[in-house]
Amino acid sequence: MKPQSLPMVYLVDDEEVVRDALAWLLRSRRLLSEGFGSAEAFESMLDALPRGGVDWPTAPSCLLLDVRMPGMSGLALFERLIERGLQQTLPVIFLTGHGDVPTAVAAVKRGAYDFVEKPFSDNALVDRVEQALAVSSAAIEARDSHKALDQRVGDLTEREREVMQLVVQGLPNKLIADQLNISVRTVEVHRARVFEKMNVKSAVELSNLLRGDNAAHG
Repeated sequence: MKPQSLPMVYLVDDEEVVRDALAWLLRSRRLLSEGFGSAEAFESMLDALPRGGVDWPTAPSCLLLDVRMPGMSGLALFERLIERGLQQTLPVIFLTGHGDVPTAVAAVKRGAYDFVEKPFSDNALVDRVEQALAVSSAAIEARDSHKALDQRVGDLTEREREVMQLVVQGLPNKLIADQLNISVRTVEVHRARVFEKMNVKSAVELSNLLRGDNAAHG
């Protein structure tokens, strides 16, 4: 499967007429969509992705998901998405009948983006879709930044990681040298390599980089 590059709205509803109407509505607002007739079909698509979709989606995406369907329900599929860690990068908007509103509210408390009650306002629905795509975009950027940072940390030697941790704690080179039983000159060399590999110019910038990543994934 080619990497996704354009925003995409996924439609999961067992009624073809609903999927077609939603696809037409989204096209009228220049949004691409892909329809699935069941929760099982959508999950099969996820299963076919490399590494179970851990790096998916690659472009802003959201899911319009019917609550009640034959076979696997929309709620059951949503729980599977939570297990895969996709509820941030793939915001879910539930499509619900009046009787399913309490269920949809509970799903929002579990991390779903929103729910829209049928019959829905076309403009209001697409507005929420566009907002969900913006949320997805931010989540994908954060995920990719975290992955890139992990790669940079992984490129450090064990000694460089030790020096980095002490630098972040604010220790001067002399104390780092004493603690690691190495020369100050060796500390300076390791410190310079850490800054180069982590693409920072100061201890403050390094500390902010690591702290910001931890806050985003804490």
